[in-house]
Amino acid sequence: MVGKVPVGGGAPISVQSMTNTETCDIEDTIAQIERLEAVGADIVRVSVPTMGAAEAFREIRARVSLPLVADIHFDYRIALKVLEYGVDCLRVNPGNIGREERVRAVVSSSKDKGIPMRIGVNAGSLSKALLRKYKEPNATAMIESALQQIDILDKLDFRNFKISLKSSDVFMTLAAYRGLADQIDNPFHLGITEAGGLRGGTVKSAIGMGALLLEGIGDTIRVSLAADPVEEIKVGFDILKSLGLRHKGVNLVACPSCSRQNFDVIDMVNRLETRLEDIVTPIDVAVIGCIVNGPGEAREAEVGLTGASPANMAYLDGAPHHKVRNEDLLDELEAMVRRRVAEKQVADKNLIASS
Repeated sequence: MVGKVPVGGGAPISVQSMTNTETCDIEDTIAQIERLEAVGADIVRVSVPTMGAAEAFREIRARVSLPLVADIHFDYRIALKVLEYGVDCLRVNPGNIGREERVRAVVSSSKDKGIPMRIGVNAGSLSKALLRKYKEPNATAMIESALQQIDILDKLDFRNFKISLKSSDVFMTLAAYRGLADQIDNPFHLGITEAGGLRGGTVKSAIGMGALLLEGIGDTIRVSLAADPVEEIKVGFDILKSLGLRHKGVNLVACPSCSRQNFDVIDMVNRLETRLEDIVTPIDVAVIGCIVNGPGEAREAEVGLTGASPANMAYLDGAPHHKVRNEDLLDELEAMVRRRVAEKQVADKNLIASS
């Protein structure tokens, strides 16, 4: 459990991101966490590199509701401090902490408070000993590094951890996760580290994490993008939605457009996505520019729109509902989606009340 969020054991795959603000700038960091929460983040990681940052974390923890993971390297005293301040999970590698008594102190405090750890391997920061042994980063070296970290915790009888094995190379990442998944049963945190910018990083992350998720490997994910962390959450949920693993927000089916279109599909879809970003209730929406594929796609969606002449056709629950003029398309489709979402929310509340 990372706060209120279960990880592993058949729980829904959680989506997380990491703040990129200066942690000591408390207001800026809180504002970013709240933006991440608004788009559906399950967990947020916060870097805590100094004791000053630990004191800032104390106030941040008190003022936000999302589960927080503290990212800590080297200084065990910082780990002890954030454990005291109510952290929900530690991101720490026992091998980086140093002497055994320091590791033991952190593990003992984590045990007492029921706080899990995330331990992990990054291909870019393997130990000098492993690099001497393997000459360069590879999946085998990453697995050996992970097992070394796990062995430290095993000797201290600590099992409450998840693990990650990240590389910027998709194939190395796949091989590392697959290899370790054959050896341990702990939950896995997935990611392609330093994946790149918004477009390239999204593609690499979707390919790498998608392949592992299809194999049943992975319990929580972070899409690492050189972009606004809010985009990491959006892409993460899009990956899970495309695999049928999580259903959150609008699942928008749209054609790439061609000369058959009866309205500007690309402009329409871009504007509609922006307008509907606040919706977290699952709903399928289809926007197709012509009557060739439009009716078929619209029949599979809760709300659909098919381009036609002289007027476009709006669909509701797969059936033609009413005609819409081009100048009214955006407003009308948004209104239809929001009405359906409101109906679903009422139905969900009634179901909960009756049970």
